[in-house]
Amino acid sequence: MVDSLAGIRVLDLTRILAGPYATMILGDLGAEIIKIEQPLIGDEARGFGPFKGGFSLYFMSINRGKKSITLNLKDPRGKKIFLDLVKQSDIVVENFRPGTMKKLGLDYQSLKEHHPSLVYAACSGFGQTGPYATRGAYDMIIQGMGGILSITGEPNRPPVRVGTSIGDITAALFTAIGIFSALRYRDQTGEGQLVDVGMLDCQVAILENALMRYFSTNEIPQPLGRRHSSITPFEVFESKDNYVVIAIGNNELWKKFCQHIKKPGLIEDQRFCTNALRTENHEQLFPILTEITTQFTTDHWVESMESIGVPCGPVNTIDKVVTDPQVLEREMIVEVEHEATGALKIPGIPIKLSKSPGRVERPAPNLSQHTVEVLKGLLEMNETEIEELKQDEVI
Repeated sequence: MVDSLAGIRVLDLTRILAGPYATMILGDLGAEIIKIEQPLIGDEARGFGPFKGGFSLYFMSINRGKKSITLNLKDPRGKKIFLDLVKQSDIVVENFRPGTMKKLGLDYQSLKEHHPSLVYAACSGFGQTGPYATRGAYDMIIQGMGGILSITGEPNRPPVRVGTSIGDITAALFTAIGIFSALRYRDQTGEGQLVDVGMLDCQVAILENALMRYFSTNEIPQPLGRRHSSITPFEVFESKDNYVVIAIGNNELWKKFCQHIKKPGLIEDQRFCTNALRTENHEQLFPILTEITTQFTTDHWVESMESIGVPCGPVNTIDKVVTDPQVLEREMIVEVEHEATGALKIPGIPIKLSKSPGRVERPAPNLSQHTVEVLKGLLEMNETEIEELKQDEVI
């Protein structure tokens, strides 16, 4: 079996989350990822918990399958090693503040002189241009500035952070998409290019109907808690023993639902006969439906809604997600073995390709685990040269 990205070599200068997640995607699909870390310190994420056997599981979850080398890019010898590696690679990915790589003389404009077909991806808080370009940013900052905090949570309550680092992860996904696009362009023209992704841009891109509601009505969208802004009923309801999501996306499903719950009068009720009216009169409809949903368990609703073709699902806690038969069947929980942690379960690959499906085979690397291998194998250095670089903390 040939991997989709077999033969593609990536120099990964990224740290923490957005950049490492993007390069993890490339690695899962077969690219060779050489993670370049600061000597003795490494990626800051190595210090983030939880830990097992002294190894960061946070780091493990997004750096699987990569090779780790250490390299001091401020030392001329370290810079030369990096340039030599660039000449033998296809992609460089970094997520420093704009200007950092230029100070080192290793930005895209400098590197393309050495390697015109290089794809250089820069993922930063605000992108390479604009008045905020040199500002630092973390996920929470971007969630706030990008508007998603303002529409998440319950009405008339303080803003609520989305429960996962959606600012970082969205940027990672767009970075990977940009890299794939640039590789395709290179295949056609032989030329590399800069992939410039800003986390704030990515948050604006996923605001979808919040933006459209504002542009069409001039009203500022507010948090709506557990319901959809423009489809009703399409929300989380309380059940007899927990919560359940019932999503009725059209009038045919509404009719089936009303007949099933023995409330046919709701179908012709002038307050609820169209989706627009149901949404407009949500405050009147919600208590009517809640009185019914609380009479039965979540399992009852999932099974009964499935029987009539109405989309429905439980509100799973994480322990239920990782044992869900659909999740397991799709190999979304996989196991890797690491000398420090032993056997460890981590997320699988969500992209299912029929010919080149990708795979998770190796855990995240120890710091500098592959330095000697890479320097010997790619740059043909000998033991004496490598030992001297170690003594001088270049590697």
